[in-house]
Amino acid sequence: MLPTKKILLCVTGGIAVYKAVALVSKLAQSGAEVRVIMTKSAMEFVTPLTFQAMSRNDVYFDTFDEKDSRVIAHIDLADWADLIVVAPATANVIGKLANGIADDMVTTTLLATTTEVWIAPAMNVHMYENKAVIRNIAALHEDGYRFIEPSEGFLACGYVGKGRLEEPEKIVQLIMDRFFSVKQLPLEGKKVIVTAGPTRERIDPVRYVSNFSSGKMGYAMAEAATSLGAETILISGPVGLDKPSGLTVIDVESAADMYEAVLAHFDDADIIIKSAAVADYRPKEIHPQKMKKQTGDSVIELERTTDILKTLGEKKTHQLLIGFAAETTNAVGYGAGKIEKKNLDYIIVNDVMDPDAGFGKETNVVTLLSKNGTHQPFHAMPKKELAFMLLKSIIQEESERINDR
Repeated sequence: MLPTKKILLCVTGGIAVYKAVALVSKLAQSGAEVRVIMTKSAMEFVTPLTFQAMSRNDVYFDTFDEKDSRVIAHIDLADWADLIVVAPATANVIGKLANGIADDMVTTTLLATTTEVWIAPAMNVHMYENKAVIRNIAALHEDGYRFIEPSEGFLACGYVGKGRLEEPEKIVQLIMDRFFSVKQLPLEGKKVIVTAGPTRERIDPVRYVSNFSSGKMGYAMAEAATSLGAETILISGPVGLDKPSGLTVIDVESAADMYEAVLAHFDDADIIIKSAAVADYRPKEIHPQKMKKQTGDSVIELERTTDILKTLGEKKTHQLLIGFAAETTNAVGYGAGKIEKKNLDYIIVNDVMDPDAGFGKETNVVTLLSKNGTHQPFHAMPKKELAFMLLKSIIQEESERINDR
């Protein structure tokens, strides 16, 4: 997350301006304060009102339009920002900046700033490979500017090649990494256990009781923990996902299997993230042979499985315990009750009835609740991005406790 961080986005003219709108939205969702300067060419693609709605701040485009008479706008913005990002950056603005030209609001502000400036080019592949553009980029590199390389793919002009503006999600992650640069691997030396996916409770050799969990959120949490330096153990129920690299995966089937696997690694774990959708009930009797179809109805008697999360809450000593709860009504209310009942440090809740959330979806919408009573909502976003943001938010809150272990 980027609370209190001030990001100045300079938007120049190109079809990729539409991606800059998404970038502002994602930065704002992450907690950053975002202000936008546009060139006249950029306004040919998207109006300033769009960026104003996304950032909830005035948009600047005219050097001589002083919105606050107490300050000079381009100097004030140049001093205000913690980081300046030029996205999309055209060949034109790169050339101007490389040669010290300041003839509009964007270039005047860029020349006046002493803060870090990142440049994200977007242009036709032949323009990007032009010797003049290469020369200007090299000069800016020499001057200390950082570049976010464009990606390869189908370009708006019809060409296929390098020149596409990097995706907003990737740019946001790079910015988040920038502000975590004091300790890029905050979980280095820590052991993290993540449970993921459903469990299967056998009825007979061919049938079982289960749920719709895909495991995607749990796998995303495990990958995020690993990327932050943790020694990660992923305890996975039956899922159709590729095993992530760089961590240990333990495959289990039933709730009892998962319980035993978690307990085997619990004592020396630092953080436990319990995202698996464990069956609450299992058949009381498992038939050794396939049950044959009979005339009329049939009854399967069920018994409770062990509440793994509650048991861990009772056993924990130094561990940071994080639960997940999928609900269909009053997700926050039920989640808050589980924090106390199961002795959790955090719980991540979501309403699976939300069209952007729930089992099998690529995105999720959640609220992070803490035992201290704080509620932090996260809007719809890809699960991998969400996992990273959730962990970084928890790490920020628990940095002293994590570092003391």
